[in-house]
Amino acid sequence: MTAIATRPSPPKPRARRGGGSRKKREMWLLMLPALVPVVLFSVGPLLYGIGLAFTDARNTRNNQPEFVGLENLTRLLTDEDFWSSFRIGAIWSVSVTLLQFLAALGLALLLNEKLRGRSVARVLAVVPWAMPPVVIGLMWKLVYHPDAGILNSVLGTDINWLADFSLALPAIIVVGVWTGMPQTTVVLLAGLQNVPKELYEAGEMDGAGSWRRFWNITLPQLRPVIVAITSLDFVWNINQFGLVYVLTQGGPGGQTRLPMLFAYEEAFRYRMAGYASMLGLAMAIVVLAVLGLYLWRQMREAK
Repeated sequence: MTAIATRPSPPKPRARRGGGSRKKREMWLLMLPALVPVVLFSVGPLLYGIGLAFTDARNTRNNQPEFVGLENLTRLLTDEDFWSSFRIGAIWSVSVTLLQFLAALGLALLLNEKLRGRSVARVLAVVPWAMPPVVIGLMWKLVYHPDAGILNSVLGTDINWLADFSLALPAIIVVGVWTGMPQTTVVLLAGLQNVPKELYEAGEMDGAGSWRRFWNITLPQLRPVIVAITSLDFVWNINQFGLVYVLTQGGPGGQTRLPMLFAYEEAFRYRMAGYASMLGLAMAIVVLAVLGLYLWRQMREAK
């Protein structure tokens, strides 16, 4: 038998040296226009604020900050005013987040049904989302006005809602729920529209009623969305400043003084910039802890 000559395969082209590093340089050059503003306006001020937290900096002319180590942290941990504001902030954040979710879930379920005028209702539902917090604060301040407010006119009372020690916090919680409900509604509505219709059809064939279909199908399917949006809502609410400042400025008697309002007063009323920076750092750690818990749970469920 004669051997069949095989044609030798062509040699593989050698990878050009420096090709990978060239692509990396090009990638960094393309990202540079976006990275520079982030570093200048986000990372830079953040690092500067962290540095101030360990100094005795004051908002006064010709102030020369000196390093004081953990002195501001020690003061923070023993400051009754801070713990009072933290307690109020926790009540505010948990209450607004929970009520936002319940109201938004009900509205999302309603907007998910085939009702007449549903498109118009969906547009009206996101109107508060498009309004600046200052405008919302001024509008609700007029609603709560003791003499000319629409709320007292409807109820036939003369209550000063935002100046009453027992009613001020519940009053601003209502405003917070109304303000933050639209984005939660939009997210939940998007989640509802992604639930497979076949699951509802199967549940209906098995004789499951509306409540059982909601409990056994809708909620489990919405669980990732619910965890994500409630975590973000909590972070947004605990960092709230502008809305509450316009409504009450932390009054009456500190009953609505959230942690961010307390830090603002320390920085700009009492000119304690270093201490205020430590307050901001402490709240940032709380927020990071919440986000870390959320990410840990997401990674655990993804396994």
